[in-house]
Amino acid sequence: MKYRKLGKTDVNVSVVGIGTWQFGGEWGKDFNQVEVNQMLYRAKKLGINLIDTAECYGDHLSESLIGHFLKQDRREDWVLATKFGHHFHNNFERTNHWSPEEVLTQLEDSLRTLQTDYIDLYQFHSGSDEAFDNDELWTMLDKQVQAGKIRHLGISIGSNDNLHQTELATEVKASAIQVVYNRLDKVPEERVFPSCQQQNLGVLARVPLASGYLSGKYKPGASFTENDVRNNHDVKKQAEQLQLVESISQNEVPDGVNMAQWALAWCLQHPAVTTVIPGCKNIEQVESNARAANLILENDEHPQAVNI
Repeated sequence: MKYRKLGKTDVNVSVVGIGTWQFGGEWGKDFNQVEVNQMLYRAKKLGINLIDTAECYGDHLSESLIGHFLKQDRREDWVLATKFGHHFHNNFERTNHWSPEEVLTQLEDSLRTLQTDYIDLYQFHSGSDEAFDNDELWTMLDKQVQAGKIRHLGISIGSNDNLHQTELATEVKASAIQVVYNRLDKVPEERVFPSCQQQNLGVLARVPLASGYLSGKYKPGASFTENDVRNNHDVKKQAEQLQLVESISQNEVPDGVNMAQWALAWCLQHPAVTTVIPGCKNIEQVESNARAANLILENDEHPQAVNI
């Protein structure tokens, strides 16, 4: 595994982390504690140290599964990132809650559910600019940083081109930006990444496998179950993306190279990107994702690269 410094913080994160939206039950599968424990233990063995979750991946369900795992493991070995701003009601049904009082309640609930005293990266989760531009919210969050409940603040931008929130990151004392970035969606390269580099912000690339399409497992016309978020994707756009994936597989992925690993390494080659946070449904996917680090050149000249 390779590691990079998360922006201007003193936190070193594995270049491949674990995204855990799937643990909330909206990716076509429900998870039990044994499965989650097995995946996270294997991830740790492979050198992965970053877990990204959110309060609305289920009603704190993903956080609960992670929390029970952390209770059995060494909390200090992990960089734990979660998010705030929403409340889960049912699959694909959420409400927004952005007031300082509501977010403070969310923070306490997340700490309790994750069974930890602190969160390494607490992220504003895909909110509007109006919700973001609330000085009282960021003042309250800064107080929680001072109290030690939060190590660092971050912004998970809802649009892959939200320059407003990105450019204000340093002002609100955020250290990292999370954004959709993958071979099918390169928009952040135009405006968001240059701003992140200028501010020395860490970048978490989410959906790096384009909702699994870049795994190479799905062909045009693929169908998904009702409890899979991909069942709600625009059918025409989905078909176009899968056609593009076939072209990429034939023309860009070297012979003998696993497409999912190539897609993760493709994200990691950009100098703004610190880490990728793909989801995983089993140990085999954890292992495959981790191997993407092997596709990065051994003399990694990425500006955030560190030796551990």
